Amino acid sequence: MTFTYQAAKPYLVGAELKYVTEAIASGWISAAGPYVRQFESEFARYNGVAHGVSCSSGTAALTLALRALGVGPGDEVLVPEFTFVASAWAVTYTGATPVFVDCGNDLNIDAALIESKITPRTKVIMPVHVHGRRCDMDVIMRIAFEYNLRVIEDSAEAHGIRPVADVACFSLFANKIITSGEGGICVTDDGRLAAQMAHLRGMAIGAEHDFLHKNLAYNFRMTNLQAAVALGQLEKIDEFLDRRKKIEAYYDAGLGEIKEIARMPPRDVLWMYDVLAERRDELCAFLAEESIETRRFFQPMSKQPLYFDPDWASLNAGRFTADGLCLPTHTGLTEADQDYIIGKVAEFYGR
Repeated sequence: MTFTYQAAKPYLVGAELKYVTEAIASGWISAAGPYVRQFESEFARYNGVAHGVSCSSGTAALTLALRALGVGPGDEVLVPEFTFVASAWAVTYTGATPVFVDCGNDLNIDAALIESKITPRTKVIMPVHVHGRRCDMDVIMRIAFEYNLRVIEDSAEAHGIRPVADVACFSLFANKIITSGEGGICVTDDGRLAAQMAHLRGMAIGAEHDFLHKNLAYNFRMTNLQAAVALGQLEKIDEFLDRRKKIEAYYDAGLGEIKEIARMPPRDVLWMYDVLAERRDELCAFLAEESIETRRFFQPMSKQPLYFDPDWASLNAGRFTADGLCLPTHTGLTEADQDYIIGKVAEFYGR
């Protein structure tokens, strides 16, 4: 089905086409092109850290960060119950075990539950800034210090939230605040860690280039074409974040009188505008008929077939499964678009 009002889409209004055209004209379209280094440097600078390591996806970014921190078989990584499955899969890819921590009412990992999940095998805490809400990083970093653990921020949905962990991993998928179509990037202040992630990203090719590879690695490189798009997006990020903050405020005001819609806590940056809706599935079907695409909430990790726990429904994350949805949220959304969407939600509930 084609929707007039899409749940998400890229907003390409900057120098993206200019930079891609220059990359093609130069012949540098692979990962060796100059836009890759420029994007890495400028994205790191924007986030107030020293190093950026670009890669092929947000999932790849998490995998590189875990591997560079030495995570492997026998280790445990604390992962939120409420997140996209890629957060857990990245842990599984390393051979380690994801241990799930329930969410609070803001959908983020409940920092008060973290210590109860720590065992002698725990190596990393992986908070996720869900839908653009910043986790309680002060508490998480304190716990990590007390137990000598490392922290990886899954910032896939949180461009604009400044990282504080050992590594922060961003997605650049087409529905994110800034995009390269597909892609990801890790940022860190640790030069050795950055070098290790870059090494693993590029097939662990040794200094001798003798085709003897001493470590299992990946082809997770970002191309110069993708980096050209990402750089054009990065140059507009503050404008994007400002526009999205206005979109959030407009939804807040427009939905405030609809008692069947429960608004969620404010977001530090707006990735998706999330709500709890009575008769959620009926509402989604009605909106689809009106050419409005919606997005249901993530399923708890403990409900996923790979990690199934029959007690998933008793979790706080489980209670959001039936009612949560996200309304169309993208930088190009206009007030007229939002008026139509809000009006159709009101119409469904009989206003």
